[in-house]
Amino acid sequence: MTATAVSADPLLAFRAQFPILARSTYLVSNSLGAMPEATRQRLADYAALWDEIGVKAWAKAWWAMPVRVGDGIAPLMGAPAGSVAMIPNVSIAQASILSAIPFTPGRDEIVMSGLDFPSTRYVTEQLGPRFGARVTVVPPAADGLSLDEGRLVEAITDRTALVAISHVLFRSAYVVDVAPVIARAKQVGALVALDAYHSVGVMPVDVTALGCDFLTGGVLKWLCGGPGGSFLYVAPDVSARLAPSFTGWQAHTAPFAFADEMDYAQGAWRWLSGTPPVPALYAAIEGPRIIAEAGLEAIRAKSVRQTARLIALADARGYRVHAPRDDARRGGTVAFDVPHGYEVAQALLARDVVIDYREGAGIRVAPHFYTSDEELERAVAAIDEILATGEWRRFAGRRGTVT
Repeated sequence: MTATAVSADPLLAFRAQFPILARSTYLVSNSLGAMPEATRQRLADYAALWDEIGVKAWAKAWWAMPVRVGDGIAPLMGAPAGSVAMIPNVSIAQASILSAIPFTPGRDEIVMSGLDFPSTRYVTEQLGPRFGARVTVVPPAADGLSLDEGRLVEAITDRTALVAISHVLFRSAYVVDVAPVIARAKQVGALVALDAYHSVGVMPVDVTALGCDFLTGGVLKWLCGGPGGSFLYVAPDVSARLAPSFTGWQAHTAPFAFADEMDYAQGAWRWLSGTPPVPALYAAIEGPRIIAEAGLEAIRAKSVRQTARLIALADARGYRVHAPRDDARRGGTVAFDVPHGYEVAQALLARDVVIDYREGAGIRVAPHFYTSDEELERAVAAIDEILATGEWRRFAGRRGTVT
């Protein structure tokens, strides 16, 4: 990386903080963000504290980490301090939300979309009815990769208790226009939960401006914070009047009193459950800090430019693109079909060009703020060579899970 390249793209100065970028062409931040070098020291700090003071580490640092780490992420989504709790994964966060809503015979509906991430739908469709809810799934638009927001709005009625949808669709990176959906929900008195796993960290998000009641996401992908560090934002006014029945001792006002009855804490604390996964919280610190330093406006501008370039490269080769062409409606990922896509993806991975593959979408390429323009060109040139030489044939008949 030359000084000229860094001056032309100041975000490339952050590359040195991510060691894997020196060893591979890493284009899969939509699945697992690159690890910051500083995370190694954070995890060493965790081990050292455990080793040095043992159980006293809970009082010194560990017990408050789910809220303290949440406070570090809150500014990246326009949330006030004390409103973001760190949760092991979004499925648990979604279960907490469902368990807090009083579904009644006159208001018992949950509205979702057919393109929400399957894990979220599994939880809602399995757990919702046990709380007395019925689930309405709005089908995709005709292209199968986007949503008709008008149909979503029409599905929200006086019976709707919760609208639980994605902010950015995982399969196509389609940015849902949530404003009219939230406005309609407020009009009828329904709550809104946004799954923002594919937006927070790669584009500006402002929960206060959006007016959503809940927002879930995680540091695994664009925030470069590793597995086990998801987050749940709850609007302060909503948090003050609802409490999850899916709960645990960390949500108690006096957890070490070991009281027989539950007495919920306030703010983000009331949305916690059992003992937190402390190592994951240590890993979750550095990525969001770097993202904040880089700036989400700059990250978004670069993402739009680089994903547009990927689309142009795919178009030049006649590949079908599974990503919105409208910059405002496109998240950080471009998927395109190439002949023998699964096998080509395996060949790319063997070359340490790190992407992923999804049936129905194709090869997904996800540049991030640390990605150089040259890496995009090299990745597509590698696809050309793999197809031209027949290298993909080495992987024929080896279907399996990719990343």
